[in-house]
Amino acid sequence: MLGPPRTRLSPIETLNVACVGVGGMGGSDLSATASGKNVRIVALCDIDANNLGNASKQHEGAKTFADYRKMFDAMGKDIDAVVVATPDHMHGSIALAAMALGKHVYCQKPIAHNLYECREMATLASESGVVTQMGTQIHSHSAYRTAVAALRTGVIGKVHEAHLWVGKSWGGGPGGRPDRVDVVPDHVDWDLWLGVAKDRPYVKGQYHPAQWRRWLDFGSGTLGDMGCHIFDPVFAALGIGAPMSVVSNGPGHFQEMFAPDGDFLYEFPGTDQTAETIKFRWTDGGSKKAAERAQLPADETLPGAGSFLVGEKGVMVIPHWAAPRFYSKGEKLDVDVTTLPSKEHRHEWTDACRGEGSTSTPFSYACPLTEAVLLGTVAGHFPGEKLQWDSDKMEFDNYLATALVRRIYRKGWQL
Repeated sequence: MLGPPRTRLSPIETLNVACVGVGGMGGSDLSATASGKNVRIVALCDIDANNLGNASKQHEGAKTFADYRKMFDAMGKDIDAVVVATPDHMHGSIALAAMALGKHVYCQKPIAHNLYECREMATLASESGVVTQMGTQIHSHSAYRTAVAALRTGVIGKVHEAHLWVGKSWGGGPGGRPDRVDVVPDHVDWDLWLGVAKDRPYVKGQYHPAQWRRWLDFGSGTLGDMGCHIFDPVFAALGIGAPMSVVSNGPGHFQEMFAPDGDFLYEFPGTDQTAETIKFRWTDGGSKKAAERAQLPADETLPGAGSFLVGEKGVMVIPHWAAPRFYSKGEKLDVDVTTLPSKEHRHEWTDACRGEGSTSTPFSYACPLTEAVLLGTVAGHFPGEKLQWDSDKMEFDNYLATALVRRIYRKGWQL
């Protein structure tokens, strides 16, 4: 049941923020959020007491919690907005709980661990009227802002294909879980870390704090980690919607871990800036990207991560964290591009919560983008099979794939 409608504060009021997950990326989000105008950090939450202790030293007066549910019970009336920066499997549960209480939400990418949660988050954000933002900081960086603005001018004409990649890999192997059980450190609440996921023993160095992305139960693999970043400028510039189909041309996922070397081909309905349909190819790890399609000069190579779009008038290369480049038939294109300045992504959200401006990656935008990313993580279970997707019904043409639209929740952790 929805809590009281959350109205935006006035610009002169102080925004009271709670942060769930304050180590690693969560620590970065905490620091950036706290530096916003008229922002007060009132609560910190983390299952790791070491993370919590380090964060509380920087934010004296903020109350500390291990369990976000207890935080909401104790401080629901004192919190205006919530930052969610946990492992992927807990994004949906925490963000949905916050929005149900009428709290504004900033959530790290990918927005959710599964397609059902992703859709629920978009729906509840719309119904509640809260201010939302996906944690893709590069969206507000000069490089991506400049690339999006340039692409929107039609600089390469109508786009008919996009190639997106990253060289890193969060793949695992066929062995599954390590055949051992380690003692849970005193500073870690393992039950709370597992949250919605099925119970399993703690194993040092395998899950918390840094390896969870490899595991199907907790992460979203390389595609989930980097796809929301690298799909972003293409979606933002071209107005891309839900895919019609996706096929994995790489190795299949293992029983418990993501496969390395992903290779996914998507087909989307066209927009007014694309051909009638547009194909995206995503590769990660050791999968070979189609550099020959980029029309590069002989002495140039593609960056280690990014995208290139093939249009009627040439090719636009969008490096990850660098300015766009333009080519045609093996030659550089001399394009007059207006460089836009960077913004602080977290401040854009806190300012919007206080009634100043709006966010650029609200859930109304971020959830459809994440939907495309998560379709690929499902397709990885069915290598070589083209899956047709009905976004309205949230169904594939394969009932086994449709069964993966939502997860099985651990008893006591149902949404």
